[in-house]
Amino acid sequence: MEFTVLGWPPEAPTLRLDYRSFAYAGKFVLSSVGKAILKTEEPSEITASTAADAHPGTNESEQTQSVYADTDADDTDTDNNNNIAGSDPYDHSVLAALSFSADRTAETTLCYRYVTVRADKRGNGLGPQLAASLTPHAVNRGYERLRIAVNNPFAYEAMYRAGFAWTGRETGIAELVLERPAETPATTTREQYQSGFDKYRNRNYDDPESAFLASQQENDPPELHAAVDSPY
Repeated sequence: MEFTVLGWPPEAPTLRLDYRSFAYAGKFVLSSVGKAILKTEEPSEITASTAADAHPGTNESEQTQSVYADTDADDTDTDNNNNIAGSDPYDHSVLAALSFSADRTAETTLCYRYVTVRADKRGNGLGPQLAASLTPHAVNRGYERLRIAVNNPFAYEAMYRAGFAWTGRETGIAELVLERPAETPATTTREQYQSGFDKYRNRNYDDPESAFLASQQENDPPELHAAVDSPY
């Protein structure tokens, strides 16, 4: 598996992800956001998606490390069904993708906009690995803080593993805002960690979110992903 930064905003390359396997695939076509990926050169893992790979719906495999929404990115999407018959424009070597751009009010803060993991690879820690792997590159570009807004408890847990911690703030669309210093993981406490989960518990989720939240009731913050200490 290989980590690659494809480019930085405002002139990053576009990335065509198969909408049948990646949530928010259209967001990565935009050139106004930077992009980083985890990709594979293993032939057995580079397979074109079929209808059977479509998003499985509201089950754990769909939610875990699937999508982390942004706070103020361009909401323009693309028409994923407008492809030429018989063509395959997608990069099937990509296992996970991250888009990012500078905060509009704090130029030394880099915002992670979207993190998406290929449907058949969710639940394997690729989200935290990708998020952590970008951090030294952000430092080299002069960023001092990293920020992400998450829209479900699975994403919240995953980004804690990448060294982020809840700030106590929410966006206008009820996403929880997490941050970390660019050079080091955030410091956090069990109380801070659980207070973020409490926000989700008050939203009366059905399963699998409800079951996941119940399972985390007494837990301390999770161990950091190995990529936090060894991002390369």
